[in-house]
Amino acid sequence: MQIDHIFIRASGGAPEAEHLLALGWAEGSGNHHPGQGTENRRFFFENIFIELLWIADHAEIQSEQTRPTMLFERLSMEQASPFGVCFRPAGDAGEAPFPHWAYTPAYLPPGMKIDIGMDAPLTEPLWFFIADAKAPAAYPFERQEPLYHPLELNRISAITLTMPGAEQLSEAATAARGTGQVRFVAGGEHLMEVIFDDHRQGGSHDLRPHLPLIVRY
Repeated sequence: MQIDHIFIRASGGAPEAEHLLALGWAEGSGNHHPGQGTENRRFFFENIFIELLWIADHAEIQSEQTRPTMLFERLSMEQASPFGVCFRPAGDAGEAPFPHWAYTPAYLPPGMKIDIGMDAPLTEPLWFFIADAKAPAAYPFERQEPLYHPLELNRISAITLTMPGAEQLSEAATAARGTGQVRFVAGGEHLMEVIFDDHRQGGSHDLRPHLPLIVRY
């Protein structure tokens, strides 16, 4: 499997996105998730997209269908990981290679599902898998998103996650590490470092305190 997209917790309307725009990121389309109670703003790269995700409807996100995802806790609790990492198949895999359950929110097309990791504590990101997902560069014409960024970012090479409890990983986190795209570091704060294009330009930006994010490119 390989990373499909990443979410980062944001406040309502994701004003944090303005700091990414100021760095030279190009914004793509956003989504409203009916029945799930969330919305996002998104930034697309050739192989992965990043979404800033926030709670839009407290009743929907705490509904019987959505509550097992623990999105409410992840998007509202400071001590919870503010991240989610979604994977797609690297080959012909039909489902997640870690313990999971099938989530079928109303906004998905019929027959499509999201495999949610079952064993991840709130200190870890939400791990999930979409068998039908494709890289942004492979989207059909009618779904194409802006892939050119003034900062000249092309592909996400890897991510590093700093988090409490990184010494003992869940099965889902262990599978994520096995892809070679995810590295873990033990620490007292939740932080994600995203490496673009193997750090070819030698640049970096620390988005704290606006986002728990360091960008290296």
